[in-house]
Amino acid sequence: MLLNEENQKRVARAIAAIERDTDAELVTVLARQADDYRYIPMMWAALLSLLVPLALAFMPVGLDALETLLAQWTVLVVLAVLFRWPPLMMKLVPKRVKHWRAANLARRTFLDQGLHHTRGDHGVLIFVSEAEHYVEILADRGVAQHVPDETWKKIVDTFTAHVQQGEVLNGFLECIASCGDQLIIKVPATEKKNELPNHLVIL
Repeated sequence: MLLNEENQKRVARAIAAIERDTDAELVTVLARQADDYRYIPMMWAALLSLLVPLALAFMPVGLDALETLLAQWTVLVVLAVLFRWPPLMMKLVPKRVKHWRAANLARRTFLDQGLHHTRGDHGVLIFVSEAEHYVEILADRGVAQHVPDETWKKIVDTFTAHVQQGEVLNGFLECIASCGDQLIIKVPATEKKNELPNHLVIL
């Protein structure tokens, strides 16, 4: 579930606490879903409707060409509507496609939030797309050169497990704390600043 106002404030306070001791600028983003995937239900419905004539050929019914066509269209419409049910639709979307769309949204968000314009290139994005169970941490050059990808991956894997269990708040708080452990050591504070808002961005 998307976080309520009080939980969003807890995330903001956690970010503020970390940023007091590091030059890094953290931005957290929670998206309900990276894409509407409108084409997925229609694609699956169309593919399955193509099997209708073959199925009818093995059934003891004598339909003419028009009746067969109507049967195909009926199956197409029914399945297209059925497959738009969100829980079922998300199961029909290949994992690779879901992660591709979520990754694209993460990168657009990094730019939209101005994380590539911070002093010292110290922007860090913690991005979650809930429907896809997708988590990614994007760090600008000033941070990436100090923290290896393997470190981010461990933090992301832990957060992803929380998202899969519906524990989005706990995932955010633990992730922010883990990022802070790295940033305070690798990118310690050299000045007092707060270039970007600390609140959780909801997409």
